[in-house]
Amino acid sequence: MTQLDQLGYPIVIDDGVAAHVAAFAERRGYRTAIVLADANVALRAKRVARALGAKTQVLEFALGERRKTLRTLERVLEALAAAGAERRTLIVGVGGGVAGDLFGFAAATYMRGVPFVNVATSLVAMVDAAIGGKTGVDLRAGKNLAGVFRDPAAVFCDIGALATLPERHMREGLAEVLKHAIIEGDEVFDSLETLAPHALTKWPWETVVAQSLGVKAAIVSEDRLEAGVREALNLGHTFGHAYEVVSAYRISHGNAVAVGLRAAGLLALRTGRFSATEHLRVLSLLALLRLPMIGPVDDATALLAAMGADKKTRDGKLRFVVPRALGDVEFGVTVPARTVRAVLGRLREAPGVAEFR
Repeated sequence: MTQLDQLGYPIVIDDGVAAHVAAFAERRGYRTAIVLADANVALRAKRVARALGAKTQVLEFALGERRKTLRTLERVLEALAAAGAERRTLIVGVGGGVAGDLFGFAAATYMRGVPFVNVATSLVAMVDAAIGGKTGVDLRAGKNLAGVFRDPAAVFCDIGALATLPERHMREGLAEVLKHAIIEGDEVFDSLETLAPHALTKWPWETVVAQSLGVKAAIVSEDRLEAGVREALNLGHTFGHAYEVVSAYRISHGNAVAVGLRAAGLLALRTGRFSATEHLRVLSLLALLRLPMIGPVDDATALLAAMGADKKTRDGKLRFVVPRALGDVEFGVTVPARTVRAVLGRLREAPGVAEFR
């Protein structure tokens, strides 16, 4: 078991967390709890509910990025009301990144805020979405445009759940792990290069998750509301979110971010910020991790329009996060639209010699 405490609330990483959740609820004096669950992990949610007590209700919802909407949020809020949730009712959300964002938003808005515990069951949720206090849903205009910053009372990363995930879902989560490795550089990037050639079943997942979370927690602790340095965590996401939106979320978040990491490197190369050697190291890791590098959408105009709705846009200008070196990223970078179009054009092809021209 590993515990991180940089953010003022416990982040517990262990193989099976039901007992930890129950112990936390008892220490904090919560007498009633309701478990909100992504239907895909209902069995794990029921284990948590049993640990919390025989009377704990489990409310299941069919989720997915396409259901991360205000309509689903309303269903969750109405279900909490029907279940008799009160201001001292502990809400426990069990699931992946979509579940954490959606259930966290519901807890933040129900009765103007009730306590929330996040039980993360996917790699994306564990290394990224579950911590930092971002909650929200998507609008037709863009991803995560409705939401609030509100810290959970605790986060529990259920490492045991990773063994139940399809390999493709695990690899999608590795895009966020790679993002953190680029931001941190040094030993974090080196260790990922060492692990990448090996089968995922051989990875020390508790260590990997703790290391990746440590990078994010250090940044979030400096900038809780994304007023500055926290923007660095959006490396690859301006491009990635655009691919998600234009594809109507047929492309997963992790795969979109993977392409976005290549895009950020290309943008950095074209603006003289990044070395070809380090960009090649990132591309090599993307390949070893079997993550996509080719843009899945060809419509540059639609992609640019989607980027224009990004939360980081200021005064109508697109702003990007790009690497200057492994371990050094720059946020708030503005470039001409023609440069972004050139990068989008390059992303339609596999990496090659032209990548570095």
